[in-house]
Amino acid sequence: MRMTTWRAALLGGLLAAGGWPAGEGAEAQTLHRFGQSVQPVYEGWNLNEDGSYTLWFGYLNSNYEEEPHVPAGPDNFFSPGPEDRGQPTHFYPRRQNFVFGVEVPADWGDKDLVWTVRAHGQEFTALGSLWDSWVLDEGVWQVNRGGGLRGRYGTEALINQAPSVRIVGEGERTATVGQPLRLAAVAGDDGNPGPQTRTERAPYDPLPNDLPTIGGRRSSAGGGDGGPKDQNMVDVRSAYETGLAVTWLHYRGPGEVTFSPMTTPVEMVDGRSETTASFSEPGTYVIRAAADDGVYKSNAHVTVVVVE
Repeated sequence: MRMTTWRAALLGGLLAAGGWPAGEGAEAQTLHRFGQSVQPVYEGWNLNEDGSYTLWFGYLNSNYEEEPHVPAGPDNFFSPGPEDRGQPTHFYPRRQNFVFGVEVPADWGDKDLVWTVRAHGQEFTALGSLWDSWVLDEGVWQVNRGGGLRGRYGTEALINQAPSVRIVGEGERTATVGQPLRLAAVAGDDGNPGPQTRTERAPYDPLPNDLPTIGGRRSSAGGGDGGPKDQNMVDVRSAYETGLAVTWLHYRGPGEVTFSPMTTPVEMVDGRSETTASFSEPGTYVIRAAADDGVYKSNAHVTVVVVE
């Protein structure tokens, strides 16, 4: 059952991402702006100092534009145990790596932790396990985040610690629909891997800006008439070029959240990142400040209750 589910998820991910190799008899891949599935992805695990484990998950939102909101509950849940384990309920377009971790006890053993997401009538699952083949290290993080197959360092062995980040001020705020809310975070890092030039990392290839109209709908999201949003909403380019950046993300909550700016390079002197967030409708939101050093990410959250 493990292999059947894994193979099905992989096949669905390849097809949705347009990554299946073309061959004789292959049909042109249709790129969808909306109406498609959200597929949870298991990234791997790491051992914590206290003997527990963290299982890391991400996802593939098969849409190039739509950002589904799937509340934690019957359509977005974990098993066994608590259904809500801090997973996102707002899903950015395309593949998002290492979005969140779930801690399991030292005696977890050979059990699976299953994340299920249902969107647009389609259900997909990801199986988290402690199989040796899923262990994570810096090289795995780097390769999966576009750092290249050989890694950044070659034979040089540098120790890279994940950045730190914290929200400035209260952990819960109130806001009004349409009125910008100022937010700030402070991030720090050990300086590794540090700023990288374009030749030191995998080249960045933006998505095409001329996707066909699907379902009679066009949009100017992401720039250009009908252009898609960037594939990786966590802008790793800023982290590569400056060594540390903070990206503000809509992690949970209904409606739309607009950030100005969304990503800011962080100076090592004070580590401060500031933005304003505007909310389209009432509700309870979780906003994430994601500190990124080009390999590792760390997150801090603030809850915002939005009223009319």
